[in-house]
Amino acid sequence: MVYSNQIYILSILYIFKNTQRIMAAFTPVTHVLFDMDGLILNTEELYTVAFQNIVSKFGKNYTYELKVSLMGSQAHETADRIIKALDLPLSRDEFVDISKKEFADLFPTTEVLPGARRLIEHLHKHNIPIGLATSSSVESYELKTNHHQQLFSLFPFKTFGSDSEVRQGKPSPDIFFVAAGRFPDKPDPSKCLVFEDSVNGVKAAKAAGMQVVMVPDSRLDKSYTKEATLVLNSLEDFKPEVFSLPPYDD
Repeated sequence: MVYSNQIYILSILYIFKNTQRIMAAFTPVTHVLFDMDGLILNTEELYTVAFQNIVSKFGKNYTYELKVSLMGSQAHETADRIIKALDLPLSRDEFVDISKKEFADLFPTTEVLPGARRLIEHLHKHNIPIGLATSSSVESYELKTNHHQQLFSLFPFKTFGSDSEVRQGKPSPDIFFVAAGRFPDKPDPSKCLVFEDSVNGVKAAKAAGMQVVMVPDSRLDKSYTKEATLVLNSLEDFKPEVFSLPPYDD
């Protein structure tokens, strides 16, 4: 019995020390920025369907490799790169117009991804300043979030890829600099934590001098996740306290 108690105590000490070690690896933050597509909403799946529908008309395939290289790009950047990569007989404007028709059918079906609602509501409840930093245009955002308005109303500040201040899409850090500047107290970038799912998004956050939690697609090669501060399989696995944020109540 004494031996069992010793094992139990040693186990508790190990867990405590390991938790301390993990927490020491991260810098405390005061503000949080969220990407949207593929992180809060399942729209990356819908983008794949939409773009494949378009390129199929020309006998082309929208590969996962091409998708990874595009995630986080602005709409016009995405159009240019797909046209060039697949040698499509379309102009940028033609591709964008066709895309909008696909999106109009698909985006109203968006679903919130596991763990996203709980985390956003938790941070809001504890008065942690949060903001949205999405490469989506305002028009696209409205389509995607129309039936999730209560959740997205918790973001007092939203920055879109279509904002005039965001000159370049991810992996440029523009959107995160602009988003951080919209908090009333203008925090230092080092005090901001970013949640992202894309490689380009991680690069953008790091370039902005911010820590970034990555929740990548399960198909993504692990070598692409090395720049992230922390990599998770799901937002359900995130523990706020490791970044000195209030822990979950339950």
